[in-house]
Amino acid sequence: MRRIHVGNALSAFGLGFTVPYLYVYVAQVRGLGSMTAGLVLAVFAVAALIVLPFAGRAIVRRGPLPVLLAALVSAALGSLSLGLAGNATAVLLAAAALGAGQAVMQPALATMIVDCSTADTRSRAFATQFFLQNLGLGVGGLIGGHLVDTTRVSSFTLLFAIEAAMFLVLVAVMATVRMPHSPRMDDAPAPSARGGWKQLLGNRAMVQLSVLGFVLFFACYGQFESGLSAFGVEAAGISTSALGTALAANTLMIVVAQFAVLKFVERRRRSRVIAAVGLIWAVAWVAAGYAGLGHGSQEMAAAAFVSTYALFGLGEAMLSPTVAPLVADLAPEGMAGQYNSAFALVKQLALAVGPAVGGPMGASLHAPYIVTFLLFSLGITALALRLGRRLTEVQDQPWLRTSRVVARGEAPAESLAA
Repeated sequence: MRRIHVGNALSAFGLGFTVPYLYVYVAQVRGLGSMTAGLVLAVFAVAALIVLPFAGRAIVRRGPLPVLLAALVSAALGSLSLGLAGNATAVLLAAAALGAGQAVMQPALATMIVDCSTADTRSRAFATQFFLQNLGLGVGGLIGGHLVDTTRVSSFTLLFAIEAAMFLVLVAVMATVRMPHSPRMDDAPAPSARGGWKQLLGNRAMVQLSVLGFVLFFACYGQFESGLSAFGVEAAGISTSALGTALAANTLMIVVAQFAVLKFVERRRRSRVIAAVGLIWAVAWVAAGYAGLGHGSQEMAAAAFVSTYALFGLGEAMLSPTVAPLVADLAPEGMAGQYNSAFALVKQLALAVGPAVGGPMGASLHAPYIVTFLLFSLGITALALRLGRRLTEVQDQPWLRTSRVVARGEAPAESLAA
């Protein structure tokens, strides 16, 4: 588990070097224009959507570690190629390799955490993962910002080389991991193998959680660097420095509050924790609305906007020890990789649709934008409470387990009737 957490931190640290500067690198430094830069961001999403359905089956059949190592090699090659690419075709191919590798890392690492944790330690393990990811991204972005120089292509090549090196270091670290035995599907009959997705879609609780997950990622993560930032600049007149402060406040809230929040949520129903996040994010959207639509001073608007990002961070800290362990508890024995990949696919869909919808709205339809996503946040609360009625007692309240094995899959009919 320690190696897995080190791996999470290293991969996030490497990504932090390049993610904030990717658009500038492609559009301005390489001189390929905003259209190509936009295509690069789209390629990341498309590559993820293509590979994730296959990643789940590969994790189930071969185990998460071989899949993770293959993803890391792909990401390292893509990152290094991106730093050296000088034309649009090379940039797009490199972005596809990097995007596919990054997408597969997430469910592979999540499945490794499931296999290396117990029901009692899983929430803390996922909270630690989220904490280290944000810390790594923040530190990587801070260091990268001091190394980068938009007048020198070589400075960006250095950033991508560092990112590739982090992935290769992670390969070396992960190669030393000896995973505990977990069920595989190698000996399963052919109909069972082909029916993995059908079985997942037949799990009503997982389908409801996936719908809820789509709304979560669409209404929060899908707006961070698109609709919400556009709203802040266009409606509230937020400066780039204030926007940077807001993003820093989000990361700082997660880093500072994560383990304090963990103690609070560990003994609460998971469905009610997610419902509370919806209410917190509703308050965040009200604060954003005040920043852009209120008539206060510029300082008050900036403070409200920073508070919006901080409140989003608080909600994220509550979700990290809640949602991922719930996905694992809903998965039948040996199917955690399939379920993690499916949930990652839902996340990628939301992150692709979110900016496309929120960006234009945030830039021009200011009041409808705030009202729309305020309603989405309240919808999170309603969906979470509805999901709670579908979960078994131990899925919603995992601390009720004693010596029993974790209840997995669909809630039994008797439990639902009760």
